[in-house]
Amino acid sequence: MKQFSSPSAPLSTADLYEIYKSYSQVQTDTRQLKKGDLYFALKGPNFNGNEFALQALEQGAAYAIVDETVVASEHLQQRILLVEDVLSSLQALAKFHREQLNIPFIAITGSNGKTTTKELVAAVLSSHYTIYTTKGNLNNHIGVPLTLLSIKQDAQFAIIEMGANHLNEIASYCSYTLPTHGMITNCGKAHLEGFGSEEGVRKGKGELYDYLKMHNGIAFINSDLDYLVKMSQGIGTVISYGTNSGQLEAKEFNGVTNEQKTNDFLALEITTSTNAALLNKVIKTQLVGNYNLPNVLAAISIGLAFEVPVAKIITAIENYAPTNSRSQLIEWKNNKVILDAYNANPSSMQLAIENFAKIDAAKKILCIGGMRELGKESQAEHQALIEQIKTAHFEKVILVGKEFENCQHAFIYFENSALAKNWLGQENFTNHFFLIKGSRGIQMEKLITLE
Repeated sequence: MKQFSSPSAPLSTADLYEIYKSYSQVQTDTRQLKKGDLYFALKGPNFNGNEFALQALEQGAAYAIVDETVVASEHLQQRILLVEDVLSSLQALAKFHREQLNIPFIAITGSNGKTTTKELVAAVLSSHYTIYTTKGNLNNHIGVPLTLLSIKQDAQFAIIEMGANHLNEIASYCSYTLPTHGMITNCGKAHLEGFGSEEGVRKGKGELYDYLKMHNGIAFINSDLDYLVKMSQGIGTVISYGTNSGQLEAKEFNGVTNEQKTNDFLALEITTSTNAALLNKVIKTQLVGNYNLPNVLAAISIGLAFEVPVAKIITAIENYAPTNSRSQLIEWKNNKVILDAYNANPSSMQLAIENFAKIDAAKKILCIGGMRELGKESQAEHQALIEQIKTAHFEKVILVGKEFENCQHAFIYFENSALAKNWLGQENFTNHFFLIKGSRGIQMEKLITLE
């Protein structure tokens, strides 16, 4: 291996890229490291990756990229690459790699539904093209560059999910992702602690639109949301979808199919389309909740824009099954459960509860976990959620998390999911319909795990 660095000469991005071309698997966690990977020694409030550089090399890393002096044997020293700042170097390398790829880059952000939308878009495009996309929800300042660096030369499309909890975050991702296309699913009451207000959320998410305006990008817009239509003004090319207007229109389908009444899963009917093959088609999904309708429409709209055959679009949508506690409909001890416990905010909670209230089931139990990152609005938003729940008719309501501790209500309350799980295990419910939802930190999925 060629020696590229010395303590007095930090490595340039161009030199680092030459190494990356030979060792293109990038890792920041020694626990996930494989032989031949490049190890980037990131630092955080409670860890310092430089301290694990030698361990990474001993495990088989091709090189360790560090920003502190690491003393090693002469053999290992040649595989330690010094840079000024590891995180900045990772992001710069990601941008350098992105600039070598002349393909559409679709950026997706929003308060609710961005991961589901990303996965639906990926399902549709991958039915016809070679694509690379964000794994899971690795959508932050580390996950985005790692996603970019995972893209190979055979790529025809890249789909990048962007999460954010404060201003200027989306703008920073755009600076090295360089998206050609973009979508904001919606702007709701999420991460208010960082954004400050719902208007701050719109400004933060709108940084994607700002980038598209300045770089002749193309935006996919949910035309049902007036604020998105307004925010997108000035973007040269806009492709719209919705239930009331847009180039692609659809409505929730509540009729009877040959197989079953579409009660548990979302079905939709395309009512207006420039593509006659889609007109009046009923698409039966494996997604729970009409709040997923815009997510499905977004994927169809993108598929049509990039000329994916209609038959492939429909098959991809109908075959997509959510995982990882995202709007999953599962069976548990002779009960039905909507498990939507990956994340929550006031906007998504409101929609989920509204949808659950409409479901035709005799015995419904609502299990709601606290919502995180709401800052000074937390108390008011949790009380507002309780007031909404009071207007519905559920057999039982279980509230979980300290966020509800000082709220006024007459519902069953537990400080954490472990206590709620113990209670639920003793009740022996059967033939009930549950909605289980809460922020990731509450771990509401534990209510129905076997451990």
